[in-house]
Amino acid sequence: MDFLRPATLDEALAMKAETPDAVPIAGGTDIMVELNFDKRRPPALLDLSGIATLGEWRADNGHIRLGATVPYSRIVTELAEVLPGLAMASRTVGSPQIRNRGSVGGNLGSASPAGDAPPSLLAVPASVEVASTRGARTIPITEFFLGPKRSALAADELITEVTVPKAAGPQQFAKVGTRNAMVIAVCSFGMALDLTRRTVGTGIGSAGPTPLRALEAEEFLAAADLPWESAEPLPDNVSREFGELVAAAARPIDDVRGSADYRRHALSVLARRTLTWAWQARGEWS
Repeated sequence: MDFLRPATLDEALAMKAETPDAVPIAGGTDIMVELNFDKRRPPALLDLSGIATLGEWRADNGHIRLGATVPYSRIVTELAEVLPGLAMASRTVGSPQIRNRGSVGGNLGSASPAGDAPPSLLAVPASVEVASTRGARTIPITEFFLGPKRSALAADELITEVTVPKAAGPQQFAKVGTRNAMVIAVCSFGMALDLTRRTVGTGIGSAGPTPLRALEAEEFLAAADLPWESAEPLPDNVSREFGELVAAAARPIDDVRGSADYRRHALSVLARRTLTWAWQARGEWS
């Protein structure tokens, strides 16, 4: 196995074009597990950790442009106010060591349906910036996932940035697992209230072949006559219907981590709770 270590993005793209089967590595929190258990043996590893521009983030016209290798720990400490949903999800990733190495770019690159970042990215929604020697393009997050561990990335492309809108209202993320840390989610849910547009965005994880949105649940809340301007609590029938619509949007299977029925039930509860928490927090939003 070859180990390729470019110093610039242009070098990395040239190496990826020459060896399309080379697997990008930065934190290595996914690929190293597969290598250690001999589940994967690519012809080359493409080390992106030395490319400084991929490890930076910047604000840009109401968005955060998040470099592909910015670790979860920095999202938690530096971006929690502007990307609260993604920061909440980042706090749940693995151990402190993994949060110091793992990144949203790596999470998207693996395209796992159980990834912790995608639900919050779908809820806003974000977009994925990718590049190759042929040029750069933007992929909406809603079009990025094609199937279990399959994405819209071409063989010669690398993820360079994830563009995430700054929060326009309270956001939440919650997941169910067999323990609080170092766990793959049985199911997860991210949601974002937009107080300007009076809409809600959703993202479902680990309950389908890809991360999913609950479009009917979003449409239900957008059409509901809710007391956005007052301090009134959310009507119980609204939160319950929202939870049921989220559960109906899932496409889970039975596996070693949980049954399909349990995942649907858990998602209904997570959706109802996170919507209630976000609704209660809207008065504190500024």
